[in-house]
Amino acid sequence: MLEELKEQTVAVRARLIEMQGYLGIDEKRAEVARLELEAAAPDFWNDQNAANANFSASKAAKAVIAPFEKIEAALDDADVMLELAETEDEAGQVQAAKEIEQMLDACEANFQTLEMQSLLGEPLDSKNAYLSLHAGAGGTESCDWADILYRMYTRYAERNGFKVDIMDYQPGEEAGIKSVMFQISGDYAYGRLKGERGVHRLVRISPFDSASRRHTSFVALDVTAELDDDIEVEIAESDLRIDTYRAQGAGGQHVNTTDSAVRMVHLPTGIIVQCQAERSQHKNREKAMKVLRAKVYEHELDKQKQAAEQFYGSKGEIAWGHQIRSYVMQPYTMVKDHRTDEQIGNVQGVLDGAIDPFIEAYLKLKQKEAAGA
Repeated sequence: MLEELKEQTVAVRARLIEMQGYLGIDEKRAEVARLELEAAAPDFWNDQNAANANFSASKAAKAVIAPFEKIEAALDDADVMLELAETEDEAGQVQAAKEIEQMLDACEANFQTLEMQSLLGEPLDSKNAYLSLHAGAGGTESCDWADILYRMYTRYAERNGFKVDIMDYQPGEEAGIKSVMFQISGDYAYGRLKGERGVHRLVRISPFDSASRRHTSFVALDVTAELDDDIEVEIAESDLRIDTYRAQGAGGQHVNTTDSAVRMVHLPTGIIVQCQAERSQHKNREKAMKVLRAKVYEHELDKQKQAAEQFYGSKGEIAWGHQIRSYVMQPYTMVKDHRTDEQIGNVQGVLDGAIDPFIEAYLKLKQKEAAGA
């Protein structure tokens, strides 16, 4: 029993050493030391943008180092436990073996975290994310589907300890959500969720159909990274059309009493941003401008990369033939991603926020494509 655990520990350590070189752990440790030395300088806060960039870079490196060091510590504890177990009686060895198995299980969990972090190396991956859901073909059924997806992503955020803030909410005429924009804040929120961008298709027996017929509904999701202030995006005032209107939906006494909600249209690109999260029109305008900067920045990246399949171009029409993922409840149960062929039979589990397999499969696909290129 102990000999088998020794072999497992050796195998885990060999895997860790392999990943140490692959992920450049030593280089990341040196980078963190350099950044911390910079942060200790007396004039560090004189340049706010440089200071923020320092903290972002340090945070990104530590996100990879932390799970690596947890595995190192667990393996060291397992080695000590194995040595002590050899001097114990049979009952003591059985107890030690259980504890060592728990340590190795913890190592595996941290390996999964480490592997996920290794897939998140793009410049904007560590940022917060803006998500926008828009109901498409299907009327009330699609508005209800948008509401279900909104719940799915908020549940995913809860599972990962992320914060959710609604910025704009347009209810459906009869039920559900016509459109909603919300921010998910947390470590690598954008990197994890960027692959969710696209059209999501639902097939089910409609609860709104008295004949209980099967319906197909579509909702488009857009995902944009929140930008740091040090990223310059020039938006001329003459390129904007700004409208104010009364906020809608639940939100307190100020709703429908003042023109606090703001809608911004960027005329050169046609990008539209709305915000009604705050009581103050001024604050809503600030938030809307922040989102608009992020969307215009991403739009410009599209043009530079000439990648019609990415970002805005990837969504296409919110209808049949453009979906990235299908959620089928009738006549069978299956969620399938059409880009990676990842599929899960537990539809309800996915709708409760268990979307990590799809996220990981997409990130691995992109990493493989980048390596091939």
